[in-house]
Amino acid sequence: MQWQCLPFEQLNTHQLYDLLKLRVDVFVVEQNCPYPDLDDNDHLAGTHHLLGYQNDQLVAYLRLLPPGTTYSNASIGRVLTAESTRGTGGGHDLIRQGLEHAEQLWPDQTIDIGAQSHLQHYYARYGFETISEEYLEDGIPHIDMRLGKGIVCD
Repeated sequence: MQWQCLPFEQLNTHQLYDLLKLRVDVFVVEQNCPYPDLDDNDHLAGTHHLLGYQNDQLVAYLRLLPPGTTYSNASIGRVLTAESTRGTGGGHDLIRQGLEHAEQLWPDQTIDIGAQSHLQHYYARYGFETISEEYLEDGIPHIDMRLGKGIVCD
């Protein structure tokens, strides 16, 4: 997989279209969850978009948010892979790449995520620990998780 990690202003129109389409395909269509995806965090200073391409198709994506955006710590969100990539290890590659880029952007910083509850054990493999009770976000059970300083990858 080929990876690009770019701030909003460096995304070209095709990349922006592809990432927004993939987010809608997965979160709105597949998960049947209409929600306000365009939350004004995509273009904030310090936000980066990690794009994973396979055969010139965007198949993996996540958003890296600087401290103070959605959590007091840095955070990773909008984590997803295209249906065609699931079960191939692409999601694990995405998390590893995301954590490496987070470490480059914010060395030795704590990372918080709002994870869908059923993915708790998945994120725990990377050192994330649950720090909240379960809550509903857009009708889907979520938990907050935290990865402390000195990022751990499996």
